[in-house]
Amino acid sequence: MLTDNSFDVLIFGSGAAGLTLALHLPVQVRVAVLSKSELSESSTLYAQGGISAVTQAPDTFESHIADTLDAGARLNNPETVRFTIENAPAAIRWLVELGVPFTRDNATSNHDNFHLTREGGHSTRRVLHAADATARAMETTLLDAARARSNITLLEHHIAIDLITGHKLGLAHNRCVGAYVLNRDRQSVEAFRARNVVLATGGASKVYLYTSNPDTSTGDGIAMAWRAGCRVANMEFNQFHPTCLYHPKAKSFLVTEAVRGEGGHLLLPDGTPFMENFDERGNLAPRDIVARAIDHEMKRLGAEYVLLDISHKPAPFIKEHFPTVYARCRELGYDMTLKPIPVVPAAHYTCGGVITDLHGRTDLPGLYAIGEVACTGMHGANRMASNSLLECLVFGIAASEHIITTLDDTPPPPAVPPWDESRVRDSDEEVVVSHNWDELRRCMWNYVGIVRTDKRLQRAWRRVDLLQQEIQEYYSNFTVSNDLLELRNLAEVAALIIRSAQARKESRGLHFTLDYPEMDTSKPPADTILTPEQPVDIDLAV
Repeated sequence: MLTDNSFDVLIFGSGAAGLTLALHLPVQVRVAVLSKSELSESSTLYAQGGISAVTQAPDTFESHIADTLDAGARLNNPETVRFTIENAPAAIRWLVELGVPFTRDNATSNHDNFHLTREGGHSTRRVLHAADATARAMETTLLDAARARSNITLLEHHIAIDLITGHKLGLAHNRCVGAYVLNRDRQSVEAFRARNVVLATGGASKVYLYTSNPDTSTGDGIAMAWRAGCRVANMEFNQFHPTCLYHPKAKSFLVTEAVRGEGGHLLLPDGTPFMENFDERGNLAPRDIVARAIDHEMKRLGAEYVLLDISHKPAPFIKEHFPTVYARCRELGYDMTLKPIPVVPAAHYTCGGVITDLHGRTDLPGLYAIGEVACTGMHGANRMASNSLLECLVFGIAASEHIITTLDDTPPPPAVPPWDESRVRDSDEEVVVSHNWDELRRCMWNYVGIVRTDKRLQRAWRRVDLLQQEIQEYYSNFTVSNDLLELRNLAEVAALIIRSAQARKESRGLHFTLDYPEMDTSKPPADTILTPEQPVDIDLAV
């Protein structure tokens, strides 16, 4: 008999990936979707640009595939890229049927008359959008649909602590059978059991001091999967969005790449264009190139920001296409219809993650990973703009299909012991958590950012190693809290990023190091794979 905390499918994360999977499961399947914050508070909510898909001629699958491979510095898995792109039209049709209000092009009579925009790395217009708040429209629609489903239980303020596996329970067969979860409202730890567990927890951009993402992007799924024995790959490829609004009160508010796609120009503080000096595609170069160019110019000039200018476009055009960005800029005293706005890069997307196959399966039976938490091979060394929401949709659907076909053969989860708090106590030193949190993020920003060196990585490793020791000691002695759990996960992910960066002796995509400034063309590109049982050797000598 299933208890209240026992489900057929347990999903961590209420963004596009998790909700897509939940909504594609039959109504007889008992599903729980857990969010560590409010249900809508995910990275999905903050994605402004759109969803890339081939929906209109003359665009083709082959063109989209070629652009994706080029942006990913040929580290992508071609099979994954083709699978994702060829399944895009069906995913878009599902969203339309669900009611997502994509912006239409009234100038055409085509029934699929989507207004398409172009973003960095794309050779043509293929990005569907809902003004400049695509993902907000998508997240709202998906949540409304999930709330209407009687088989889906939606739980807010529940943060996972660790996965429960057969190995941890001493069983003969190792399988993921659930997780221990902190109920933040009750401040109590509960055991959740499930036939299948899905990580849709997003990325880890909060490991950096400045990020465009919400506070939920703390690498929880990556860290939990790693501790459960799953391999991770390509953690050195951390995407920095080139254009986040520079303002003390903006908290790195993201200015969609579609601004450049619609004719926006990047300028130095004195008004001089500079992107053409770095790439023949100029302002429409892929994100890794643009972010690195901005970082270079800011350091060269000692500038705090560069400028993004679309004021040469008619004011009605700007207000219609970018209402969210325009409104936020006006709140902060900028009018993008009249003059350029100041922008800086900020951590935005984790291209690496938990290794999965085309069904979203990880190394651990019963555990799936979809969306930003996963490394499917789609993005390679650099994610092309607007391919992320597409990946969430396609792999959410693919994982649901695999779960459906195997559910009848999957046994109910075994009983699990309750969470043991007999040897811990409430902390009277919460300041330790906040101090370590700040030190970790500053260390990663300063030493493992857009431009790296061996020496910087060695310094970062020593600091993060010490922080992990302090955090583990704290975790072992005190009652768990949301901040402590997130800090523990961020430190785990930081160590994985540093180890991966040290292992790659070349510059490729988002990983640029002054010690190896060229791409290694002497051999085929290879993923950086870390295995819990076989850690990468780290040279700590300075």
